[in-house]
Amino acid sequence: MKSFLRDTLTTLLLAIVIYVGLRTTLKHSVVISPSMEPTLMVGQHVLVSSLAYKFREPQRGDIVVFHPVSSQGSDFIKRIIGLPGESVEIRGGIVYIHEVDGQVSALKEPYLKEAAANNFKGKTIPPKEYFVMGDNRNNSGDSRDGWTVPRQNITGKAWLDIGPSKWGLAPNYPLQKQIDGLTSQSFPMGRMILAEGSRVNE
Repeated sequence: MKSFLRDTLTTLLLAIVIYVGLRTTLKHSVVISPSMEPTLMVGQHVLVSSLAYKFREPQRGDIVVFHPVSSQGSDFIKRIIGLPGESVEIRGGIVYIHEVDGQVSALKEPYLKEAAANNFKGKTIPPKEYFVMGDNRNNSGDSRDGWTVPRQNITGKAWLDIGPSKWGLAPNYPLQKQIDGLTSQSFPMGRMILAEGSRVNE
């Protein structure tokens, strides 16, 4: 009898520890706008890891949740495209990264709904800030509107899709850069795309 009670209490305690641990390291969010389609559809439930960047910095291709830079509204969810010290350019629907060393690389982005319709040329990304865009390039308010995301605003990395339209690991994508053979130079500024950003709720 004592052994049964001890085992039951141990199991219960372990379950409580696991539950509390999950509650403190994972946040449940729901996508409420279409700017990350088709990767994340409206109504998609996502578990966001708050520990993802405790021991490493955000990477290009990560889908991140962050506090909006210029408002007090719901959190936004976007994909990291540009890293600190780089600049981002879009020409003919292709995203080019002007790297710190002067190299210009084109990104392969198989997850896009469609390529961006307008050209864009961004400024150098400040230290400890990130350039983000929605996968639905023609219906996304993002860093093309003139803002970047401070590191401290990022609350976590999308980790797991839990329905209703998709299940499984969140589609973070380690963007492979394809060298475009260009040298750093200036191109005409394209018209920025202004659209409502993708937001998530608790």
